[in-house]
Amino acid sequence: MEFYLDTADVHAVRKLNRVLPIVGVTTNPSIIAKEKRPAFEVLAELQDIIGERGQLFAQTLSREAEQMVEEALQLREKFPSIVVKVPTTPEGIAAIKMLTEQHVPTLGTAVYGAGQGFLAALAGAKYVAPYVNRIDAQGGNGVETVRELQRLLDLHKPDSMVLAASFRTPRQALDCMLAGCRSITIGTDVAEFFLADPAVFAALDKFDADWNSAFSKLVF
Repeated sequence: MEFYLDTADVHAVRKLNRVLPIVGVTTNPSIIAKEKRPAFEVLAELQDIIGERGQLFAQTLSREAEQMVEEALQLREKFPSIVVKVPTTPEGIAAIKMLTEQHVPTLGTAVYGAGQGFLAALAGAKYVAPYVNRIDAQGGNGVETVRELQRLLDLHKPDSMVLAASFRTPRQALDCMLAGCRSITIGTDVAEFFLADPAVFAALDKFDADWNSAFSKLVF
């Protein structure tokens, strides 16, 4: 199971990387734009935090396949281990094919249907990223899309992975993992929700109170 943070917030990644068993960070143009700093500067800081073994993702900007490939190669020149995110449009799938021939690992992103994601995998994408909450917002079923896509990959393309994305709640992420998804990426807000159940701290307060009532001080 691969667990990623979906953010370019350097401070949040530094904080959560200390606690969570993340294997890397995913970004996209909107996420990086929020930081209002040069993209390569942000990516370099993120890579430094997660270390050489941490996996970093960044996305192309162009709409034409040839330009996508050019941008992907620029990213790989600066960050040799980066996985390049490519939208799963017709031009994007063409770019994934070309990049696969050049041994550049890709993630087919902006997946809204199992068939769309499956084509990206067949084109050579190492990862495919269905947008779970956005599918739900359009009246679909994001978790079911993940389940269908995972089944297709298990049957026909087991060397590719679903990397489920776009979550509003921890429940959505858990349901995707229960559907067999082997990698997810979550925003820092959802990551905090996993850790912030007030009932946990209420239980700890009760333990402290009971111990102090019996022994007067918090030592063994």
